[in-house]
Parts: sequence; structure tokens; C-alpha cells
Amino acid sequence: MSQQNDPEFDPRDFTPYLLAVASEQSSLAFSEVYKSRYGMTRPEWRVLFHLGRYGPMTATEIGRRGRIHKIKISRAVRALEEKRFLTRRAIERDRRSETLDLRPPGRAAYADLAREAAAFEQRLETRIGQRDARALKRVLRKLAQLE
Repeated sequence: MSQQNDPEFDPRDFTPYLLAVASEQSSLAFSEVYKSRYGMTRPEWRVLFHLGRYGPMTATEIGRRGRIHKIKISRAVRALEEKRFLTRRAIERDRRSETLDLRPPGRAAYADLAREAAAFEQRLETRIGQRDARALKRVLRKLAQLE
């Protein structure tokens, strides 16, 4: 029997669908902040976040941590470099790799956006309640295999 004809199956209650919709809505809402202030794309924000939070690292490390495709990282790095938010430094032992690091304007943008992210997070928590917010994060970490 196909899912179309299955009265028990409702795609609106299908977990991957719900996760995708919730992710897209929350991500789009926060993207207004980094787009309007810094003209950033989502991949640029994610690269900036990793460098701001964890310090200098390679694009490969960012891709592994953030599960971001290398082409998106490459474009984001180029754009952040044009904005003078980051620097690249060749790794002596492997000239094909570079260490990426934030410059002062990038660190300032990260600090600003980290404050905005905390406020955004607080608004989400207020909306769904502290208990549900904690439970949601716990479940999402399990699904993402981050615990």
C-alpha cells in the first residue's frame, strides 16, 4: 500500500519533514541579522562562527565540524576574505592547506553576531518554554550524533 493512501501516514508529522521545516524557518529568521548587518550568506556565517568559536583552523576542519560542503566553504572563505574578515596562512608542512583565522573586523562581527544569536536563542526559549527548549536541544544533539 502506498503512503499516499495510508490514512495513518501524514507527511506533516514525518520527523524529517518537521526538522527540515523548523530548521529552515529558524535559520531564515536569524539570517536576516547577518545578511542585513554584514551582507553574509549562510555558509559565510557558518565559517565565521567556527573560526570565532574555535579559533584558527583549516577549511577541511570547518567542513568536518559543520558538515559543510567544501565548495560552499571555499566560496564563503573567499567572500569573507574580500570583506577583510579573515586571513589565510599556508601550512608549512602541507602547502596545499591553509590555516584560516579571523582578523579584527571578523572578530568584531563574530562578537556582534554571537550576542545576537544569544538573544535569538532566548526568544526561541521564551516562545517554547525553557523545559521544552532543553529537551529539544537534547533530542537534536542525539539525532545529529553530537552527544
